[in-house]
Amino acid sequence: MGYLVIFGVFMLLSWAVGATLKSKFRKFSLIPVNYGLSGRDIAEKMLRDNGVTDVQVVSVQGELSDHYNPANKTVNLSPDVYHGRHIAAAAVAAHECGHAIQHATAYSWLQMRSQMVPMVSFASKWVQWVLLGGILLVNTFPQLLLAGIVLFALTTLFSFITLPVEIDASRRAIAWLDGSGIATTATLPKAQEALRWAAYTYVIAALASLATLLYYIMIYMGRRD
Repeated sequence: MGYLVIFGVFMLLSWAVGATLKSKFRKFSLIPVNYGLSGRDIAEKMLRDNGVTDVQVVSVQGELSDHYNPANKTVNLSPDVYHGRHIAAAAVAAHECGHAIQHATAYSWLQMRSQMVPMVSFASKWVQWVLLGGILLVNTFPQLLLAGIVLFALTTLFSFITLPVEIDASRRAIAWLDGSGIATTATLPKAQEALRWAAYTYVIAALASLATLLYYIMIYMGRRD
């Protein structure tokens, strides 16, 4: 029951933040960006201005599916961002370029996050099965649940390490949009608001992971020896 309550609360919060983010994006999509540049134009210009010449800007399918892929050095923009000539597209494109710049400058939090990827991939593959078995055998083989907690703790740590990476990418994006003149005094707050709501999705995910981790720890601590 405790897990269902945690899951329900954070699922509701995640839905609310996601819905608000989409609403903000649609609203800010009506505000044209300075110079009439598309998201692709903005991404390529930001990369050039920061001396990053080995990253390609490409279009990918999906809504708000934008991301930077360090494996093949591509800034992947959804169609609305890639072709969009509005402040929402500018904010998202610049944010993803912020990750590319982090990669190019060996930003410490991004390096730490990248080093954790193999461990987190392994943990994510097995954690639910180990936790399920651990809960069923908590009174006879508590070590299994403890192993599951350790695996889950890795994914929780990964979620929290992601936060400074995302916040820094947004900081870089806003600073560049302001300094380049692409965002004006009227549109810059809109870009900041859009990226702030995007950051909230990561905050909710991290808190949900932490709450779930604490729940499993409580089960382990409350077992009957």
